[in-house]
Amino acid sequence: MLIWFVVLYLMVSIGIGLFAATRVHTAKDFAVAGRHLPLPVVTATVFATWFGAEAVFGVSATFVKEGLGGVVADPFGSSMCLIIAGFFFANKLYKLNILTLGDYFRLRYNRTVEVLTTLCIVASYLGWVSAQIKALGLVFNVVTNGFVSQPAGMILGAAIVLTYTTFGGMLSVAILDFVQMGVIMGGMLFIGYIVAGLTGGVDTVIQHASAAGKLNFFPEADPWKWLTFLGAWMTMMLGSIPQQDVFQRITSAKTKSIALWGSILGATIYFCFTFVPMFIAYSATLIDPELFNGLMETDSQLVLPTFVLQHTPVFAQAIFFGAVLSAIMSCSSATLLAPSVAFSENIVRGFFPHMGDHQFLKVMRTAIVCFAAVVLGFALYSNASIFKMVENAYKVTLAGAFVPLFFGAFWRRATTQGALAAIIGGLASWILIEVLVSQGGSGGDYAYALAGAGQLVPPQLIGLGVSIVGMVAGSLLPQWVGHPLPTEDVHEALHRRAAAETHHATEHPHHH
Repeated sequence: MLIWFVVLYLMVSIGIGLFAATRVHTAKDFAVAGRHLPLPVVTATVFATWFGAEAVFGVSATFVKEGLGGVVADPFGSSMCLIIAGFFFANKLYKLNILTLGDYFRLRYNRTVEVLTTLCIVASYLGWVSAQIKALGLVFNVVTNGFVSQPAGMILGAAIVLTYTTFGGMLSVAILDFVQMGVIMGGMLFIGYIVAGLTGGVDTVIQHASAAGKLNFFPEADPWKWLTFLGAWMTMMLGSIPQQDVFQRITSAKTKSIALWGSILGATIYFCFTFVPMFIAYSATLIDPELFNGLMETDSQLVLPTFVLQHTPVFAQAIFFGAVLSAIMSCSSATLLAPSVAFSENIVRGFFPHMGDHQFLKVMRTAIVCFAAVVLGFALYSNASIFKMVENAYKVTLAGAFVPLFFGAFWRRATTQGALAAIIGGLASWILIEVLVSQGGSGGDYAYALAGAGQLVPPQLIGLGVSIVGMVAGSLLPQWVGHPLPTEDVHEALHRRAAAETHHATEHPHHH
């Protein structure tokens, strides 16, 4: 019965996604839902940005193991990111009327910066989408009681998400997010209610967690532990701002104020709601300690699904797995769409400037299929946990794309040369130290010292620091690359440039 319910649920989801696809006529409809979305839909789609596999399985398992301090990146960092991104995108980028973050980098700096940052953004999605695909494999495996293996489940899940995302783009994603948010919230709260009944109330669980030290948020007074703690927080909080899916969800809003309020509301609901799976997973270890402590040793991601299968009625199981599939599908569809749109708009289109709108739509759809194939391969052959895959995803954008984006918006003197120095310096130093840490600093005293620094200070934070230095030095030194923008308000200059591009496209459609 559970399997049939899940199958029915998936069919309905695909149906809704494909129905939305009938409303997609242009590249803009596909990439940013034609910018027509009202507040409830923007709120739901921002909430769904992160309420995916790692919020349900990854964060809850990490909480049971490490307590609140272990989940500083998500939900604490990630919900702060959505609020910062909401203010930033709504105030600085919304009126530029662009499709991707790469467009902003092209307008603000030049084509080289656009290509480099787009490649960073696309690369960061590999781990992120793989985590979702891995989780779909896990769910299908658990629901069918091992009949569908995890790899087969991953292939099946990828195929389902690919179907409606390829046809409907952002519009399908947003409408499905809206429907699925209701299922997620209702399902999780219902399971939470059942669990509270089994443990003797919410208070009992909170008191137990508190006594076990699971509610201590800040690390002890050791500077290196604090650095690791802040590193995890900042990687998620700042590294996920230059992300195409966050940008797409916020700028699909009908107006600037909807963009802002949608992101604040979505972030707040997300933050509060992530505690529900944490509560359920922690309760599981009280209800059946033997089984769950065993699972914590082998695969902590299985704690929540196993508990639901063994200790709740079929109706509750159906609701839980429906909610989990909703969360993962809404997350993975947008994260498949985002890098594909960015790649098509900022890399392919540069080589074929005369491409028409319908051809461009085809290019975006082809890019989605190719990216899905790469991600599926990565998910099948990687051994990292869901939470780790997600955490690692943002290191690339933190080291390579965050500084050019933020300095470009808030510092008038930021130049193309500064941006290139920031990207190359940030990425090179981060990758170098990551490699040396993994090799334990073999290859001389200098390498050993660097590897030691990388173990004490998170490598992506060193990359961020080098990136900031590169931006400031590169912008203030004599300019060899590119022409600085006029020193008037940078965004006024960009606004005029974007308007000129749009005007040129409408005057000469075959050139666009």
